[in-house]
Amino acid sequence: MKTRRETDSLGAVEVPETAYYGAQTQRAKENFTISALRLQPAFIRSLALVKKCAARVNAVLGLVDQDRAEAIARAAEEVMEGGLEAHFIVDVFQTGSGTSTHMNMNEVLAARANEILGESRRTKGRVHPNDHVNRCQSSNDVIPTTLHIAAAHKFQNELAPALARLEAALDQKAGEFADIQKIGRTHLQDALIMSLGDEFSGYGRQMALSRKRLQSVQQRLCFLALGGTAVGTGAAAHPGFAPGVIRMISEATGIAFSEAPNHFEAQGACDAAVEAGAGLKTIAVSLSKIANDIRWLASGPRCGLGEIRLPELQPGSSIMPGKVNPVIPEAVIQACAQVIANDAAITLGGQGGCLELNTMLPLVAYNLLQAAELLAGAAEAMADKCVPGIRANRQKCAENIEKSLALATSLAAHIGYDSAAALARRAHASGRTIEEVALEENLMAPEKLRRVLYGASGA
Repeated sequence: MKTRRETDSLGAVEVPETAYYGAQTQRAKENFTISALRLQPAFIRSLALVKKCAARVNAVLGLVDQDRAEAIARAAEEVMEGGLEAHFIVDVFQTGSGTSTHMNMNEVLAARANEILGESRRTKGRVHPNDHVNRCQSSNDVIPTTLHIAAAHKFQNELAPALARLEAALDQKAGEFADIQKIGRTHLQDALIMSLGDEFSGYGRQMALSRKRLQSVQQRLCFLALGGTAVGTGAAAHPGFAPGVIRMISEATGIAFSEAPNHFEAQGACDAAVEAGAGLKTIAVSLSKIANDIRWLASGPRCGLGEIRLPELQPGSSIMPGKVNPVIPEAVIQACAQVIANDAAITLGGQGGCLELNTMLPLVAYNLLQAAELLAGAAEAMADKCVPGIRANRQKCAENIEKSLALATSLAAHIGYDSAAALARRAHASGRTIEEVALEENLMAPEKLRRVLYGASGA
């Protein structure tokens, strides 16, 4: 493989001739070989957006000349459009500030900008990765800024719409099933009569609250650390730099970002990301409960609850002909389990705030973005491939009510709790229904008995 020589403060390094990155990225590639994981494209695009806006603001402030700044901005736009992706090669498990990923971006943009200006592909030419691409910046404020931008953008443009679609699908089923009575269950045991629509309305409300939780935490993600530079003091940054860049980022994303009111908090901790991880975990718990309930309600189809039928998407067994499994709910439950696990990693990452800098930022960024991606995908799968195709099994719902011992609850107000409990025990022991035993014992007129047993509902 042909190489070219690049340099950094430690000396010369050979890098692939075709690479846009330089010496610091090559060292990171060789040093960080822990996994094959890379920070997500959403993070890389957000980092490129910061660099694009920074270049243009630096030009306005007279800190970088117009030609250099425009070449950097054009290179950043190429990255934002998905170009040069193969040149972002640093492992997630790297220096805790994310400096290696940051310098990977600075070097790629410098090399590409030099090409745009008519020079050869190298990181140190007319455009320099530190002097020009990184002007008024530090890894310590840029990486947490990028984390917040990427997460807020993903929440607003991917996860929130997916949750809204699932909420709408569940609400539609709640209306469709409003007139179908069934047995409600507590402790997995028969309880009282409710409607299938009531059940699905609860699921829709969970998704509505999930969206509200997402909106709430996004407010804290909209505070950006940019402008704090190394330790939060803003040293080496023009006072107009951060406000100008953040204003441009807000215009580009349609999200109202603002400068963090306290840079020492914004860089020494990553509490907003920890809060966001916990919010995603809560959404995962809600979504997992819904998916699990749906597969329970569809269990059988003949020897389980069988109160609903799910769309038949694929054969369910390599040995049992005709078996069809609840594949979408099961896939969703697994995705939710991963999101819950991600929250643990994010929490531990939040504890990595030591003095003036959190040093587990790549870990936090990777897990937070993955959690949001998983939840968006899971909600879309439920909204597109599962919920709309759910059909109620009216006959099974009616049969379950008729044979349920829980109907004795409706009699308690007429014959007393102890007498109703004794009647239920007699029905269970004899294999008969509550109605059959009550009629045999002539507790009340048949018409009244049916009103009492099947007209009542409870929570």
